Amino acid sequence: MTVNYETATETGTKPAVKDLPREYLAFRLGNEEYGIDILTVQEIRGYEISTQVANAPYFMKGFLNWRDIIVPILDMRIKFNLGEPNYDHLTVVIVLEIEERFIGIVVDSVSDVMSLTPDQIRPAPSMGTLMNTDTLIGLGALEDRMLILMDIKKLMVSPEMGLADIPNY
Repeated sequence: MTVNYETATETGTKPAVKDLPREYLAFRLGNEEYGIDILTVQEIRGYEISTQVANAPYFMKGFLNWRDIIVPILDMRIKFNLGEPNYDHLTVVIVLEIEERFIGIVVDSVSDVMSLTPDQIRPAPSMGTLMNTDTLIGLGALEDRMLILMDIKKLMVSPEMGLADIPNY
């Protein structure tokens, strides 16, 4: 769906916000491609070793000083049990802003920013108790690609992430 904003404005009609395409940052974890709302992304930076903290959750790599803000760094491959991470030149940290807090997530690589219309997003399949799909928006269907769309805000503030006690520096 392509929206001609000039025509819409000239005729006095505006497309409904729910019909507009949304942009997602596409990244890889293992063999799968995921997408998160681009509006939560503050920066994409190369992976670097962070300062570890004792008694941190198993998926927390530590903390980084980002623009004079201390940011917790979480490895999503470890969190989602997708095998041992392999940190190489493609591994990146995506710095997110979630509810006025900054969090970094480690992913295998970032591919591109994709614009998806509502009709390109399929609902997440119901998996019963087999898998928690509460933090999935759905599946982005593009020609020969399938993008697992995550509600990154919902995931980061969930009790399972254990970030509620991390102060906003």
